[in-house]
Amino acid sequence: MFVFGLGYAGRALAARLGRQGWTVLASARDAEEAHRAAAAGAAPVRLDDEAALAEALAGTDALLVTAPPGETGCPGLAALVPALARAGAFPAWTGYLSTTGVYGDRGGRWVFEASRLAAGSAEGARRAAAERDWLEVGRGMGLTVAIFRLPGTYGPGRSAFDRLRAGQARRIAAPGQVFSRIHVDDLAAGLAASIARPRPGGIYNLCDDEPAANSEVIAYAARLLGIEPPPEIPLAEAALPAASRRFYAESKRVSNARAKAELGWRPAYPSYREGLRAILAAGA
Repeated sequence: MFVFGLGYAGRALAARLGRQGWTVLASARDAEEAHRAAAAGAAPVRLDDEAALAEALAGTDALLVTAPPGETGCPGLAALVPALARAGAFPAWTGYLSTTGVYGDRGGRWVFEASRLAAGSAEGARRAAAERDWLEVGRGMGLTVAIFRLPGTYGPGRSAFDRLRAGQARRIAAPGQVFSRIHVDDLAAGLAASIARPRPGGIYNLCDDEPAANSEVIAYAARLLGIEPPPEIPLAEAALPAASRRFYAESKRVSNARAKAELGWRPAYPSYREGLRAILAAGA
């Protein structure tokens, strides 16, 4: 397994596959990234070492790209496609992590993989373009490329508990606004299920079963910790930074029915409640 961008999701998949006997390699732009990859149990591969990159890709069965696109497109596509061609490499599975932001705002309605894309931000539009680019590369090179549209990802070390303990949690009152989310372990399980059942051009929403308001999640986490939840703040009075304003500008319910039907995947944490209880039980 080769991971381009060994972040939170990439580390979760690497840990899952590592327990199954996979060898995991990860891209590194510099010595610091190489150190972090090694600490996560992945063999680092410097992107500026063409020979090492080609050798790593030549032996790759599964390729995961998690890095977000920039103004010039997907950095994984720019770095990996020429290297794949040089190595004559054809991984059995290539996964690209996108975002449910490609759907834009739907006023709380349900969206599906076949729904029209209507990204409401530059970041969402870049993800949609990167999706198209990877699918075209798959068709052109004969690669089995799958796209995974993800909502907010949470888990140990990255949950409402951490924000509450740091005194940074805010409950924004936005009536009727809901978001989908996914526990990082469920995300890794969905990717592993796709690796086991690869389909060229597959597009999947990986999310839990119960979209909910962010204020509900914060309040529930506070109750689990035995503390008073922060007071609700009306959205109009919250003075949010630009990134958070974009987040609250959208409301939708994301269906995971296709992933369940095609991959045989089921979220172990079908709502934030099960996910938060598991995080707390694990001491995180």
